[in-house]
Amino acid sequence: MPASQPTAHRRLTVLSGPTAVGKGTVVNRLRTDHPQVWVSVSATTRAPRPGEQHGVHYLFLSDAEFDELIATDALLEWAVVHGKHRYGTPRQPVLDALAADRPAILEIELQGARQVRQTWPDAHFVFLAPPTWEELLRRQAVRGTEDPAERERRLQTARDEMAAQDEFDATIVNRDVEQAVQDLVDLLGL
Repeated sequence: MPASQPTAHRRLTVLSGPTAVGKGTVVNRLRTDHPQVWVSVSATTRAPRPGEQHGVHYLFLSDAEFDELIATDALLEWAVVHGKHRYGTPRQPVLDALAADRPAILEIELQGARQVRQTWPDAHFVFLAPPTWEELLRRQAVRGTEDPAERERRLQTARDEMAAQDEFDATIVNRDVEQAVQDLVDLLGL
């Protein structure tokens, strides 16, 4: 097995699901409760939302900086999300975490998860699902971070993502954050 591939005890986990399903909330709680778990910080070309910090929530990059990461093959995966901004996972930090025997999680969207499956087929792919479509709509409305046109784009993307749920190795239904975190901990074997 190449050095860049995880072994059974240092497996890469990919967590994906529709916008507003609670991926960030679940991952942040996991990180707090289990600091040994390494969580990737994605790069993006979108502007920070209120309260987001560069290097903590995302690596906020210009288009030129993102282009450089693509040109140098420094991204494990990247995609245009919601038809608007680019997101990607820097490759080297993932390799470093796995080399240090840390459980590693990528919190990424469907396009990125599909790319990672091509590169890392033995990774563990977990889909975080809402309890109902109506609950997902409610969560998205409560977030209030998008204008109506952006919200509609995200809903269409969410429909596509929900339809791809069977592509994943496991599904966690996020009815309750504590239970969703525990389900993820159980899957990770922590």
